[in-house]
Amino acid sequence: MHQAFLLKYAEIGIKGKNRYKFENALCEQIRHRLAKIDGEFEVVREQGRIFVEARGEFDFEDAVEAMSRVFGVSAISPVDVIEDKSWDNLVKSVGDFVEKQYDERNFTFKVKSRRSDKHYPLTSPEVCVEMGGCLLERFPELSVDVHHPEVFIWVEIREKAYVYSRVYPGACGMPLGTNGKAMLLLSGGIDSPVAGYMIAKRGVYIDAVYFHAPPYTSERAKQKVVDLAKLISCYTGPIRLHVVNFTDIQMYIYEECPHEELTIIMRRYMMRIAEDLAVKNSCLGLITGESIGQVASQTMHSLMATNDVCELPVYRPLIGFDKQDIVDISEKIGTYETSIQPYEDCCTIFVAKHPVTKPNVEIIRRSERKLEEKIDEMVKTALDTIEIIEVDE
Repeated sequence: MHQAFLLKYAEIGIKGKNRYKFENALCEQIRHRLAKIDGEFEVVREQGRIFVEARGEFDFEDAVEAMSRVFGVSAISPVDVIEDKSWDNLVKSVGDFVEKQYDERNFTFKVKSRRSDKHYPLTSPEVCVEMGGCLLERFPELSVDVHHPEVFIWVEIREKAYVYSRVYPGACGMPLGTNGKAMLLLSGGIDSPVAGYMIAKRGVYIDAVYFHAPPYTSERAKQKVVDLAKLISCYTGPIRLHVVNFTDIQMYIYEECPHEELTIIMRRYMMRIAEDLAVKNSCLGLITGESIGQVASQTMHSLMATNDVCELPVYRPLIGFDKQDIVDISEKIGTYETSIQPYEDCCTIFVAKHPVTKPNVEIIRRSERKLEEKIDEMVKTALDTIEIIEVDE
């Protein structure tokens, strides 16, 4: 008997004839994550389950944490693998498992069974009943509660038998790489890292772009964004972070355009540049952390004005979220404490006292005509001088 992990998935199970592609992608992501921790593991796909078998010594907590961050995994259970699944040995092994896992055995329990080996002499209900009786005989301090047990003892019978009782939650979602790639507009705030996490959770690889405005934004503000990218890469996998020097463009807009329109016009040029990068990097869309009504640039009118410059789809996973909903997720994925560090990004530096909340697209376009003399060359310079930072956990 040796230890392994049984990994369950949810949505992948309804994929029909294409399911094996998603399972294979999930196995690859699990192997990639486990390769970064000490220990040797074999990842095996088998009839609606994925098994990770440990070869030799490994750090249990590191292994569970690595697998819990793999999108597509819904639950992780440490299992004991029973090579000899004859009934007598199965009964002994399950009893040994309970004895090893629980020093005090004054709890209620229920046995649950799944028998994939249809040649096994007992059916799943028979395994549950007979195994429950054997456990009560060996541990009389236990008691059965079939409705609300404190502990479930799971017994799965396949080519081998597996027993487990503890379940750790997974990240759920879909395996990375099964839904293409998108470009995240990443700032130093709370929202955009959460937006990237949520789109990656649907199987999308993430690239990112950050608009830097020295000297109005410091190197520490830039490092904060790199730190945020590193934190979400624990879930999204490696991220190519494109750092765009936006200072000259911002100052030109500030000098030539009405100040109440600054935020919208700057945002439109950010979207133009992000879309150019997205196309060059084979991305299928842009991702932002916008939520309706949160700030002046995120009213319905403002979002329409922003969308006006984009041909690629813009994905806004937080669009209907309250701020507290977003904060809760940021705390869950570990980005909140970094996001609230007091380093300004390039948007907050140039916010007008009374920004327009219902911009008219035609008026915005008219204001942008004042930029025609220099703006195209400035955008080209910004694209030509991009700094690319490879970020990984």
